[in-house]
Amino acid sequence: MSGFNLSALAVRERSITLFLIILITIAGTIAFFKMGRAEDPPFTIKTMTVITAWPGATAQEMQDQVAEKIEKRMQELRWYDRSETFTRPGLAFTTVTLLDSTPPSEVKEEFYQARKKIGDESKNLPAGVIGPMVNDEYADVTFALYALKAKGEPQRLLVRDAEKMRQRLLHVAGVKKVNIIGEQPERIYVAFSHDRLATLGVSPQEIFYALNNQNALSPAGSIDTKGTKVFIRIEGAFDQLQKIRDTPISAQGRTLKLSDIATVERGYEDPSTFFVRNNGEPALLLGIVMRDGWNGLDLGKSLDAEVASISSDLPLGMGLTKVTDQAVNIDLSVDEFMVKFFVALLVVMLVSFLSMGWRVGLVVAAAVPLTLAIVFVVMAATGKNFDRITLGSLILALGLLVDDAIIAIETMVVKMEEGYDRIAASAYAWSHTAAPMLSGTLVTAIGFMPNGFARSTAGEYTSNMFWVVGTALIASWIVAVVFTPYLGVKMLPDL
Repeated sequence: MSGFNLSALAVRERSITLFLIILITIAGTIAFFKMGRAEDPPFTIKTMTVITAWPGATAQEMQDQVAEKIEKRMQELRWYDRSETFTRPGLAFTTVTLLDSTPPSEVKEEFYQARKKIGDESKNLPAGVIGPMVNDEYADVTFALYALKAKGEPQRLLVRDAEKMRQRLLHVAGVKKVNIIGEQPERIYVAFSHDRLATLGVSPQEIFYALNNQNALSPAGSIDTKGTKVFIRIEGAFDQLQKIRDTPISAQGRTLKLSDIATVERGYEDPSTFFVRNNGEPALLLGIVMRDGWNGLDLGKSLDAEVASISSDLPLGMGLTKVTDQAVNIDLSVDEFMVKFFVALLVVMLVSFLSMGWRVGLVVAAAVPLTLAIVFVVMAATGKNFDRITLGSLILALGLLVDDAIIAIETMVVKMEEGYDRIAASAYAWSHTAAPMLSGTLVTAIGFMPNGFARSTAGEYTSNMFWVVGTALIASWIVAVVFTPYLGVKMLPDL
């Protein structure tokens, strides 16, 4: 690169170069602590499920008259790949998968179109079909789980306590959603003896008819006045267990209470479709979902503080304990990076000290934190987080960050030994090594290009590898041709 000499300019304008070093160091430090932390990078799930129920139908009828119609409508989707259906008597479970090359920005629109087509097709399904019920929310990852236990307390009361805690946790910064897991639906069980009904001349259908009519919700009309319109509502809906027991049953000219011929008890779904135990005890789980791009370590600390506040207000015998916490895994990943970073820096400094002397070693070692500071600023500006891929990419790039700096400073040392002064040696390093170093840097970065532009789920997951490594390599070249000559002029001894 003849003509313009960036290294000579950096050495000549020393105050500006020093200001840039200080500015980049401060900005990189701030970006490091402000960037979001997560265990894995976000990626788009391109699968949805459709559940359809038809009580009384055989598995073959579910396939022929329900699932096949839904599958044919799904084939009309633009990015449709395949559908898989599992049927059993009365139930069909269909999984619809989009093409792996579907752009992430198109997935939500595609799922919306799928819902529309399923809604249109539901009118053509046989009478008595329940659903179809669509689920396309697979992207939510539970950040933390907390178990709520209260020995001896009915679960219906425990659920109400969980709802109060849910409202408090939703106000924690960084919480997107709080799911209550393990709740058992409540049921009212009416048990009667067929022999007793036959003796009294009452049929089960008469009991069902009486219950349905008593609990029906229908408009009773309204009265228009000169003032406010007055709505008329008929009381009688079931809101207490005793009202169900007092339901009148008419049979053969007689009126009986339901409690005279049947037992009415409150209970739970039996058998349970979902039941949670923690350390062998029945419990409810509160699942926390983190907002996109949030700092997981900060959320973990905020949750710990809020849970401690909630626990202090709980009555005796009730406990809220942590089951899983993703912040621990994030903390381990960040700590692993920091350990590898300092080990790599120590190795670089040790090798540089032994082979080139302590002054040259310091110049080379300084290139690593400067390069990482630039990378952190770029990552923060582009919305990237610390996760397994970005941290792994930085660890991978650590061994490449000092190559350009070593070449630049070694060239300066050689030329100074030949009699060049420091400024002339730094200018020579630019004119004879900058272009080859840039070419090698770009060739190495291009090797990761497939990760950055692959149109697939795997490409979406690992795309940051290309951008982080590429940014780190280009930043290392900038440091080598701008800051390393300046540091060399300042720190190298006279030869």
